[in-house]
Amino acid sequence: MKNGTEVTIFVLKGFTDNLELQIILFFLFLAIYLFTLMGNLGLIVLVIGDSRLHNPMYYFLSVLSSVDACFSSVVTPNMLVDFMSKSKVISFLGCATQIFLATTFGTTECFLLAAMAYDRYVAIYNPLLYPVSMSPTVYVALIIASYVCGILHATLHTVATFSLSFCASNEIKHVFCDIPPLLAISCSDTHTNQLLLFYLVGSIEIVTILIVLISYGLILVVILRMHSAEGRRKVFSTCGSHLTGVSIFHGTLIFMYVRPSSSYTFDHDMIVSIFYTIVIPMLNPIIYSLRNKDVKEAMQKLFRKIIVYQESKCSQ
Repeated sequence: MKNGTEVTIFVLKGFTDNLELQIILFFLFLAIYLFTLMGNLGLIVLVIGDSRLHNPMYYFLSVLSSVDACFSSVVTPNMLVDFMSKSKVISFLGCATQIFLATTFGTTECFLLAAMAYDRYVAIYNPLLYPVSMSPTVYVALIIASYVCGILHATLHTVATFSLSFCASNEIKHVFCDIPPLLAISCSDTHTNQLLLFYLVGSIEIVTILIVLISYGLILVVILRMHSAEGRRKVFSTCGSHLTGVSIFHGTLIFMYVRPSSSYTFDHDMIVSIFYTIVIPMLNPIIYSLRNKDVKEAMQKLFRKIIVYQESKCSQ
């Protein structure tokens, strides 16, 4: 393989060659993936089906759930196939597509989390003007802008990465195609790509985290002015779940991408990247629903409807 144009496949050399361990990991990640799909798609169904959840906060949450379901689906099915396969190969185009989609959904989630923080600030700072300040035009524009930023960011990295030559090896030390392990096997000068990764991801992290911090700083000011203990508890309950999700997601991204390339250790990085692409999408429905009274009530209402339907069906 002399250059990148001659590479037709990559070999994913992740985790282990131990067959018994691969079977265990297959069922573990299959369970996580099924739970991720049920949790996120279930949350979307709740938001669509319950009129009490028809407001911008839950629209943002349903979009986040769709992004998480897609994010996990980009990586997990192919990884499950590899666990049961000897070859563990992925085509050049398949690898590029996987990087493009994973980067798109990951970046979109960054901006969505920032938009959700801004939405909470608007709702808490002046609840009477909230329907006007966060009108359909505004929240739809924020959702579209999040996706556009994700697509543009992914396009830039995908083009930059697959413009490189791959001549030394086509073995990727990972369970899915990601930018750092691909840069490691390239025989081109990857200095520009590493700077691009560091500065672009770093800039996105700084901008989105600043939006979150400023929004929650202003929310904290509002909370301190509140006289009602019940009002403070409700605000803390709503915002606490979002802050938890933001902290976990951004923490793993910063660890993965915003650091010198010399500090990459693929065993640790593989675990971290799996955490933010597979585990976090599973955790988000739990984080955002367990502490949310409206979502829990909507779930109880849905379960009651299912029970009533089943009873009426049995009685017939």
